Amino acid sequence: MELRQLEYFVAVAEERNFTRAAERVHISQSGVSAQIRRLEQELGAELFDRSARTVTLTVAGRAALGHARAALAAAGALGQAVGEVTDLIRGRLTVGMVIGCTLTPLFGALAAFHQAHPGVEISLLEDSSDRLVEGVRTGAVDLALIGAATATPDGLDALTIISERLVAAVPAGHPLAKQRRVTLHDLVAHPIVCMPPGTGLRTVFDQACAAQNLRPSITLQASAADAIADLAARGLAVAVLSDSMAAHYRDRLTARTIDDVDTPALLALVWKSTHSPGMRELLVHSRQAFTEPDPTTSPRTHGALP
Repeated sequence: MELRQLEYFVAVAEERNFTRAAERVHISQSGVSAQIRRLEQELGAELFDRSARTVTLTVAGRAALGHARAALAAAGALGQAVGEVTDLIRGRLTVGMVIGCTLTPLFGALAAFHQAHPGVEISLLEDSSDRLVEGVRTGAVDLALIGAATATPDGLDALTIISERLVAAVPAGHPLAKQRRVTLHDLVAHPIVCMPPGTGLRTVFDQACAAQNLRPSITLQASAADAIADLAARGLAVAVLSDSMAAHYRDRLTARTIDDVDTPALLALVWKSTHSPGMRELLVHSRQAFTEPDPTTSPRTHGALP
């Protein structure tokens, strides 16, 4: 008994016609008839009543049909399982990371995945959050670490890693350092250094200013938190950072939460809902890395919310 014989049997049973069944399985009608005859000889019973223009199942045929379908389904599942293992033996995944962000748990996840599946090639690229999101949507990027102003970009799945308020960071002698509360109106009275457009932190800041019809003077832009902090520490502008980013520079800068910016800046992993077996495995390692940090890696999330 061969799988192709079961396939032809099911096709004839469903089409109730040998000619249509032959067209469905892409062989000649005589070929279908011959294979069905061989199956009937092996089973010792006729499966079809051929006496009328429409082919119908015999009692034996009705008894066999469910088992034939189950056998074909099992064969298909076997092929899929082997295919998934093959995909994990070899393949390629592209991971994106927003410019200016060094998040060690992500590197830990990539290392753990590589150790488990060394045949899968991993590519890592840096870009703006906007372009990374578009890359995930088009399939050019499999998984991306982005800064965002909303939890889940439209059409994608997401895992929020960090959600934090924006702060203004200034050197100790700056007028804002003497205030207990800082608002956007206070902030826009000074030149500002901030992340460039296309980053999650900048999106939150721009949206908050637009909501109050404010036009900040962003005189300096940098993708790296170190550069923003250094420029602010030299008195060139007020740094707009996230809470955790500013905490790394408390020896040089005083941070004040911007009171009237309630929307948090987010750092999130994003991916498409439909993905490959390799991608599913990478997601498992990524979730583990961010919920159970690797003790061998630095706990610092440098530039955490670009």
